[in-house]
Amino acid sequence: MSPFHALLALHNLAALVWVGGMFFAWMILRPAAVSALQPPERLRLWFDVFPRFFLWVWAAVLILPISGVGMLHMGFGGFAQMPFHVQLMIGLYLVMLSLFLRVQLLLLPPLRRAVEAGDWPAGGAALGDIRRMVGANLLVGVVLVFVAVARPSF
Repeated sequence: MSPFHALLALHNLAALVWVGGMFFAWMILRPAAVSALQPPERLRLWFDVFPRFFLWVWAAVLILPISGVGMLHMGFGGFAQMPFHVQLMIGLYLVMLSLFLRVQLLLLPPLRRAVEAGDWPAGGAALGDIRRMVGANLLVGVVLVFVAVARPSF
């Protein structure tokens, strides 16, 4: 396996973890939790799920630009020769990173405080804010994956 293809595999795995994790949480786990759990248990579940998932997202946040810049230099000779689809992917990554940081730094602390205080209405409101932000990030991630898959071959 060439170094370029090793970076590509690592890059794709990081994207799969991040976007696939959001897809699973939004489309599978959330509806199952709503139907099977009462609000206090549901909030505790998400309170436990987010840190576990976010650890993997942080890994993806680091791996994606490192592997992407490596591929950029190996495949295109650096930033000066960067094609438009790569520019678009970088821009969409930055949008996803911004949305993730908003959840991690601004929306997760109110959920933590609400769950620790047993304030289920406030926790539900905080979880709703996180859900909307994750939904937006999932949409951006799906668009990014489409751009990556539909790109011209290297």
